Order: sequence, then structure tokens, then C-alpha cells
Amino acid sequence: MSSGLSVRLTEIFHSLQGEARTAGRPTVFVRLTGCPLRCTYCDTAYAFEGGKQHSLDSVLAQVAEHSADYVTVTGGEPLAQPAAIQLMQRLCDAGYQVSLETGGAMPIDDVDDRVSIVLDLKTPASGECDRNLLANVPLLRPKDQVKFVICDRGDYEWSKAQVHMHDLGSRVDDILFSPSYEELAPALLAQWVLEDRLKVRMQLQLHKQIWGDKKGV
Repeated sequence: MSSGLSVRLTEIFHSLQGEARTAGRPTVFVRLTGCPLRCTYCDTAYAFEGGKQHSLDSVLAQVAEHSADYVTVTGGEPLAQPAAIQLMQRLCDAGYQVSLETGGAMPIDDVDDRVSIVLDLKTPASGECDRNLLANVPLLRPKDQVKFVICDRGDYEWSKAQVHMHDLGSRVDDILFSPSYEELAPALLAQWVLEDRLKVRMQLQLHKQIWGDKKGV
């Protein structure tokens, strides 16, 4: 039976997961519209406005067309839309392995326990560091992931301090350090991580290595 709930949707597409634990796996991306943040390095500003309203039934039907096991709910900021919570529940009920990409400024309390949360803690160079809702950190579980997009050495030192301050290594299985695309050389970030013997996972954005800045991939 239809719930009557809807979300504003920018796009749904089938691609390879570009980041996080399931990088490289065929995934359906559900990109919701709208975001309260304006990060300096944002690569999805086209999702700030516009989009079209879709019922949850419509979203589920479109996802099913791609016959994938993995679904990522992303944005924009998905949690800025209240019905995103019910959407993720519906996707989990349908048997998908669901991940949520959230900027960390919105509470994660009500996210379904079956969802793997990728929490993006905003670094100083993002311009939105003061928007981090640190009350989310104690709610993280081992299946969740914490991501830091690093623009420079200052961001790196700040991220390293957050890992230790919040004991993230004991909370989540994966701490992701990602160089800001075309802003920080990956080799330099790799050098810093190795020199400090950090227990983190460095990642590159696989989709950008393959397709560059193309949308919908």
C-alpha cells in the first residue's frame, strides 16, 4: 500500500560506487535535492535546487529497474528531507544493501539500523566545519563510516585530531581520508598517512578517475 510520502529527487542513476567500503560495486544512486551546506569543494551544486517530487513508490520502482543489490541515498543532503528516513526503510525492506551519504550537519538518530551511514565530517577548508553536529558521533556503529575530505595540511592535522579525540577507530571499521579532487595531490596525502602510521583508509574518487566531472556517474 502506498504511504503517500514523497521526496524531491534530482536524479537516479546506475554506476560504480566511487567511494567508501563498497567502492567499485555496481550501485543505484538516489540523489535527493537540497542541502543546507555550501562546501567550497562541492561537486554536486546542481542538486541544491530544482528536482521533481516523486512518491516513495515511484523511487522504489525506478531503483528496481536497475537490478542492483546496492543503493546509495545521497544529495545534496538527504536528511534535509524528512521522508528520506522512510525511503531508506522501504529500500531496506525491499532487500537492498543501503548506504547513506550525509554531510554531518543533520541528526542521524532516526536512520534505520540496517543502513550503513557514511558521515562526512566537514574540515576547516570546506568552510562548513562549524556545522558539524558532533552529537552524531556517539551514535555511530562499526558498520558506519566516517569520511574526511582533505584540502591541505591544516585539514589533515584537524582530521587526525578528530580521529583521536573521538576515538573513531573504536567506533567504526572504516575511517576514510580523501584528497579534495584536483586540490590536494593524492601522493602527498598518502605520504602524510604513512609517515604518521594512521589507521585510516585513504581513498580516491573512483568515478572521477574513470569519468572525470561528468554528472550522473
